[in-house]
Amino acid sequence: MGVGVSVFTITLGLILKFAIREDAMKDPVDIHVIGVILIIVGGVSFALQLLMMVRMQQRSDRHPESNRDRLYNGDNPPPV
Repeated sequence: MGVGVSVFTITLGLILKFAIREDAMKDPVDIHVIGVILIIVGGVSFALQLLMMVRMQQRSDRHPESNRDRLYNGDNPPPV
């Protein structure tokens, strides 16, 4: 899941939790519980995405000889 999907999941969970009245649905499924579950899943996913982005940034900072840097080192002109 990307950051956008995580934010969408959190938003959907908040809508289900706070914007729907309890008496609006007479189903055996508790919409508020589903909303809380979506908020938790979206929050965990968002945190993992941020962690992965930070680790990727740290990895690229530690290895300056990455493929991206070798493409434009003077020996290979940038693609037109």
